[in-house]
Amino acid sequence: MTLPSDNALPFDGAISAFFKTEAPASVRKAIETATKDDILDATYPYRRDMKGKEYEAQMGALQIELVKMQSDLKASGKRLVVIFEGRDAAGKGGTIGATRENLNPRVCTVVALSKPSDREAAQWYFQRYVDWLPAKGEIALFDRSWYNRAMIEHVFGFCTPDQRAHFFAQLPDFERMLVDEGIIFLKIWLEVGQAEQLKRFIDREQDPLKQWKLSPIDIEGLGKWDAYCAAIDETMERSHFDFAPWTVLLSDDKKRARIAAVQTILRAVDYKGRDLDEIGTPDPAICGGPDLRKGKS
Repeated sequence: MTLPSDNALPFDGAISAFFKTEAPASVRKAIETATKDDILDATYPYRRDMKGKEYEAQMGALQIELVKMQSDLKASGKRLVVIFEGRDAAGKGGTIGATRENLNPRVCTVVALSKPSDREAAQWYFQRYVDWLPAKGEIALFDRSWYNRAMIEHVFGFCTPDQRAHFFAQLPDFERMLVDEGIIFLKIWLEVGQAEQLKRFIDREQDPLKQWKLSPIDIEGLGKWDAYCAAIDETMERSHFDFAPWTVLLSDDKKRARIAAVQTILRAVDYKGRDLDEIGTPDPAICGGPDLRKGKS
């Protein structure tokens, strides 16, 4: 693996510098010795990425089912909310893109909120998210969500311990209200191994078309893997509700994760013309509950 000169990279080559001097030796070795389609995490159940033709065949059938689902939601007035959470570079954006690729943007909205304004910061914490919930016949896909408080804000000290405790105290009632309101509500967590995450960051750093995806938070977070692990473990334990469970996807292979995410959504919505044989069952080796994260922290 050849890295370009640091002075040609964003953030003064901080990611490449971390790779060279601070990354665990096992992570560096995994990245340096891997070939193009290798899975870097030794605990991942597959050693190679899914072949493109196999992915395209499965995803093509799933896209038709998504369009059928959209038509039924619009006609019936059902509402769907899916929140996509996960580690940085875990593939949230690509998975959301695969989900809404052929959907009507007037029906399916992607919600990716920026840093709160001063006024939003002075509101009830959940308030700005409520504004983006779907009306009848609509879909809202959240690219990160209110769980920022439980993890990112906590790890970086953007909220106080009391604010986080208050969040967890209100969270069950908030999510139960969504479900009681009749909203079909899904929570998807994308989990990626440390070596794969760093490799994706390096790829973004070197690619001018992907550098916009990087932020100072990504750079600062490079050395916070263990702190993130602790925050994720606690959050999963405190928010995996019977009425609003987490679906965890191991996303070291983006193709497999995207297929499993779309399958999870389609199986959660009872829509006219749903073909369970075409949808298939999410691969249990990479798709399950929070216990699937064991060994990832």
